[in-house]
Amino acid sequence: METQLHELRYLAARAENCRTETGIPRVAMVQGEIPEHQLAAVYDPMVNLILNGSKTMTVGDLTLRYDPATYFVMSVDLPAVGSVHPSAAGEPYLAVSLTLTPAILVNLLADLPKPAGGALYDPAFSVAPVTPELLDAWLRMLRLMERPDEVAALAPAYEREILFRVLQGPMGWMLHDIATPDTALSRINLAIQWIRVHFAEPIRVEALAEMAALSVSAFHRHFKAVTALSPLQYQKHVRLLHARSKLLAGDGNATSIAFGVGYESPSQFSREYARQFGLPPSRDAARLRLSAEVPGLPAPAPSPVGGYSV
Repeated sequence: METQLHELRYLAARAENCRTETGIPRVAMVQGEIPEHQLAAVYDPMVNLILNGSKTMTVGDLTLRYDPATYFVMSVDLPAVGSVHPSAAGEPYLAVSLTLTPAILVNLLADLPKPAGGALYDPAFSVAPVTPELLDAWLRMLRLMERPDEVAALAPAYEREILFRVLQGPMGWMLHDIATPDTALSRINLAIQWIRVHFAEPIRVEALAEMAALSVSAFHRHFKAVTALSPLQYQKHVRLLHARSKLLAGDGNATSIAFGVGYESPSQFSREYARQFGLPPSRDAARLRLSAEVPGLPAPAPSPVGGYSV
């Protein structure tokens, strides 16, 4: 596998220290240090392959670490905090990702039996060792960066192969259940999508449970298992990420932004913001803007609340 990883590193070495598009639909890459505020985001459902260095991902109280020759699967949108680290030899972090699309999964699943694995209350994200077959599929995909005229014809086949290899692995059940109606995971995802869109509105857990066709107690258990967060915690994380993005973009002061993301008390907003990001809103935004004035550091782009995948 080391030969495969070496070529993948060569192909992905053109990536920058932010999400870098490859010219292949849904495939992105990243290299080097990434500002902390960009790694605190709502992450898109994805398959993420680490090529160099390592990354930690924290969702709720659960922290996972993944290294070269491992891959990470996230099957629902999750507010998370990440950090990336160079390799022991000092080589920069390097990773590639494939954003998941339910329609492609549904089409693929029509030709396959249900994969094994996955307990009733397993989380919808995890890490697994990569296989030579999965690396081969990624290699064929990334080689298309050097043959862009072949992307339209071949990328869909390679994407199906990457997904097929994941479906064969220990996290295949996640891809199956998120794309299959009436599974517990797909029903919880309905509530997740509602919160993502209506994060600034008050939520009634009873209404979310009804949306997911579950009792309130079962909904709570499933939601916490899938996301490592309660529904209210999920909403709070999304609100704070949106608030931070607005602060960095200069879209108002802390009080107006607090009301805009759904808080009724600016003081509560300030306390929860500081607990989440380490500083009160205005001081945090000032710190991030100051980092842009330090030579060699990238400007503090707003936190990617709309989705991040590498």
